[in-house]
Amino acid sequence: MELLDKLNWRYAAKAMNGEKVAQEKIDRIIEAARLAPTSSGLQPFEIFVITNQDIKEQIKPIAWNQSVITDCSHLLVFAAWDTYTADRINYMFDLTNEIRGFKNEGWENYRKMLLDSYPQKDEEENFNHASKQAYIAFALAIAAAAYEKLDATPLEGFDPKAVDEILDLRAKGLRSTVLLPIGKRAPEKDWLVDLVKVRKSTEDLVTEIH
Repeated sequence: MELLDKLNWRYAAKAMNGEKVAQEKIDRIIEAARLAPTSSGLQPFEIFVITNQDIKEQIKPIAWNQSVITDCSHLLVFAAWDTYTADRINYMFDLTNEIRGFKNEGWENYRKMLLDSYPQKDEEENFNHASKQAYIAFALAIAAAAYEKLDATPLEGFDPKAVDEILDLRAKGLRSTVLLPIGKRAPEKDWLVDLVKVRKSTEDLVTEIH
């Protein structure tokens, strides 16, 4: 299967060569993330696509000085909602009604259930839930990058508060969750690049319950 071949090729590059990649490839990666499933279809996150080298240079020191931050072509920042609000929930339900062209009683009842639930919860609990939804899109972006034969390096090793400040995310009701530099690997700077991929066996990873 072609996708599995691409995922076997995929590698979290430790060094990138700084080459700019075709915008249409990035667009397809972003589209894969946009199409990701999320809880209740709320898509409680935004994606910031950074090509500005000055901003990447600002982020590098608060991301363990990892060179892929500045040597990537595009740096994706997945930022989750800081909490669920009535306005945010209503926006997505109204958008669904507008696009589908009709209202459904069951769907409106579901809207009310969410409005009676999420906004009353602790903000940190809501952010943690939203972050998990962002990770679903993040995973699809990684797979899409592999399909495009581009390297994508998942990064949690950064100071979220500092990234939030650099990108002014808190003012937008967002908090940074995970970073994804996308580009092309630099094998001469990465001694790990040609090593055999190591994963648990299917038997160790999967338990079948019949």
